Amino acid sequence: MSENSNGSVKEVMPNTEVVAKAKRKRFTAAEKLRILREVEACRGSGEIGALMRREGIYSSYLTTWRKQRELGELDGLSPHKRALKPNPEAIELAKLRREHERLQERMRRAELIIDVQKKSRGCSGRRSRPPNWTTRVDRFG
Repeated sequence: MSENSNGSVKEVMPNTEVVAKAKRKRFTAAEKLRILREVEACRGSGEIGALMRREGIYSSYLTTWRKQRELGELDGLSPHKRALKPNPEAIELAKLRREHERLQERMRRAELIIDVQKKSRGCSGRRSRPPNWTTRVDRFG
């Protein structure tokens, strides 16, 4: 509260403006490796805590970053050149080749079944045609 020159009391209102949401800091692979090296160099009691406060990080970050380093993920975080989109004709060609192989296998199985059926007719003792059956060539030729 403050008093005006005319003697009236003026109440000061606190600033209630909502602040924009803070953005989470993102660490590059180089920063992560640097911080991990500094943590490993800490020897005294409380040094790691002071380092984490100074950098604004949590202990869970260190655990996650150590796992990433062990798996080699921090080495591979450098920017990569994006691959070109595959040619639509190449995609279509690959699709047609797969279909061709599928149909060839289906045809091979069908021919195998037909061969088995032919052989089974010969073994059954029955003739495949009646004795008076004439071929088309005999009738018309």
